[in-house]
Amino acid sequence: MEIVGVDTGGTFTDFIYKSGEKWGVFKHLSTPENPAEAVLGGLKKILKNENFQVVHGSTVATNAILERKGANTALITNKKFEDVFEIGRQNRSELYNLKYRRENMLVPATLRFGLNCRINVDGEEIEPFDEQEARSIIAKLKQAEVESVAVCFLFSYLNPTHEIQMGELLREAEIPFSLSHKVLSEFREYERTSTTVVNAYVSPKMKRYITYIMQNFGGNELRVMQSNGGSISADTAMEESVRTILSGPAGGAVGAYEIAKKAGFDKIITFDMGGTSTDVALLDEGLPLTMESTISNFPVKVPMIDIHTVGAGGGSIAYIDKGGSLKVGPESAGADPGPICYGKGKDITVTDANLFLGRLVPENFLGGNMKLNTDKLKKSFGEMSKKINLSSNEVAEGILAVANTAMERAIRVISVERGHNPQEFALFSFGGAGGMHAVSLARLLKIPKVIIPMNPGILSAIGMLMADLIKDYSLTVMLKNENISRDEIDSRFVPIQGKAYDEMRLEGIDKEDVIIEKYLDMRYQGQSYEILVPYKDDFEDEFHKLHEQNYGYCNKNKPVEVVNIRLRARGMPEKPVFEKIQKGTKKTESKAYLGSQDVVFDGETYRTGLYDRKELKSGNVIEGAAILLEYSSTIVLPPHSKAEVDDYGNLVIDTEGGI
Repeated sequence: MEIVGVDTGGTFTDFIYKSGEKWGVFKHLSTPENPAEAVLGGLKKILKNENFQVVHGSTVATNAILERKGANTALITNKKFEDVFEIGRQNRSELYNLKYRRENMLVPATLRFGLNCRINVDGEEIEPFDEQEARSIIAKLKQAEVESVAVCFLFSYLNPTHEIQMGELLREAEIPFSLSHKVLSEFREYERTSTTVVNAYVSPKMKRYITYIMQNFGGNELRVMQSNGGSISADTAMEESVRTILSGPAGGAVGAYEIAKKAGFDKIITFDMGGTSTDVALLDEGLPLTMESTISNFPVKVPMIDIHTVGAGGGSIAYIDKGGSLKVGPESAGADPGPICYGKGKDITVTDANLFLGRLVPENFLGGNMKLNTDKLKKSFGEMSKKINLSSNEVAEGILAVANTAMERAIRVISVERGHNPQEFALFSFGGAGGMHAVSLARLLKIPKVIIPMNPGILSAIGMLMADLIKDYSLTVMLKNENISRDEIDSRFVPIQGKAYDEMRLEGIDKEDVIIEKYLDMRYQGQSYEILVPYKDDFEDEFHKLHEQNYGYCNKNKPVEVVNIRLRARGMPEKPVFEKIQKGTKKTESKAYLGSQDVVFDGETYRTGLYDRKELKSGNVIEGAAILLEYSSTIVLPPHSKAEVDDYGNLVIDTEGGI
């Protein structure tokens, strides 16, 4: 069976595929109005038969929230709790902005309904479910042409009876719905409500998207990447769409982790620069997971790889603001119209600046399949240079410097601001635009090594093929210090583990092939935040250790609590095999050298060698200034840097290797 990884980006949709014993890569311009068209168009171009499996990372759920283009959604909750979703917590994203206005709610006040029913803190029914009132609410939903409903009752994670009853009535009325005890079986009603609303809001659109692809792609199986670094079946993704919100960036993090580990690097900072945005993550001997994120100011409490995103990419638009300062992004030219050099764009972008300075080779873009247009660049940069009294080259270098500074700040957020020293990590660069900025960015942060894998512009799609099949489960248990014992905790895991085996079987994984991982959310009594602790024999000692690591202190004499239990079920599908490339010497072979061209670095023009990356061999060394060309990306080695090819074809760059 052929296998395909597909990652939908803002500018390009990336494909990696195995046909027979050979692997191939392909990039297709994205179709933002209907992302499925780029997916289907690419599949038709690269596949010759209908016996194939696809693992897909999609931005559909993310864009539905950011652009407010999800379903017409209603919320049903307990009477007098209708506004919990809007009130939220007391923390604000812009505390000192006197003119701050909240973004529009996903569910307006007119579509938030309260129902007479109540479960108490012990999971006991103290007010019965009012079926007559529930049917009256459903009539109002139909009148308002509601497309999806979020149902969130208090303490449903202890006793979901009322939510199940409401779900049965909605199913009878043929209205799609999400039940909070299934989406997030944890306490804190605001976060549970928000996560359930987000799921209800994006699921209908995700369902239409996946259904359309499955009806037209003709393959055997479609799997969807999750934000937690694992994949799930298409059916599960349609029901639990909230788990796919950061699926594309998660694929990149998984791919970077697996390749870096094979190359001997266990401490890396990932740098994924695409056409629209840049994603960064810090990996210290593992994938960093967070149990709660915020999407467009809405809490989403599902496991995600901890990724920080900034609006700086190859398509980011440069402009002069009212104060006469040069700015870059966050607005992007995307795939249509794209940068000026794509032929239709009118605004200068980061990609245009790289081309203007000679850091791209017009005839070799996408392996020569797409020629870049340089005709309009001189005029466009000339017009901008007059506005700020700089030369055209200074404007172009200024654009790159502003973009690099934005990306530097993003890396500082995940490293310096969390107590990590970037100099102790290697920068793992990928994405279509990453290779042009990686060394300059590493120098800003004093990072000594940069790693660039083979096919860096396709790495997120590659990572999707490396991802395990993962299902995450959680349950609030609230065990006080005196009730914490192995026997008690083990008994709480039993029903969750049984559910995990059943659902993994539906995903095609037999019980004996399922790997179970268990975790606890723990805290000191009186605290309102928890720490994720692996569940093993010394879990209490591990909690104290992690607390000191995170907050600088611990108190082994203070009572602790186990708030939530978490279980991860993991299946291991067949993955791409890393193959070593042919061994060479330090000197590159003549067929790898393609010539040279003038490139501007720091105001000076350097005659810069051009190299065909696919002709490089293990052990080859290239000193900057140089440009390495390949299908999915262009890699720039500035003066005084040096790259060596390792056994697996990765470029390991010494950022100050030529000094």
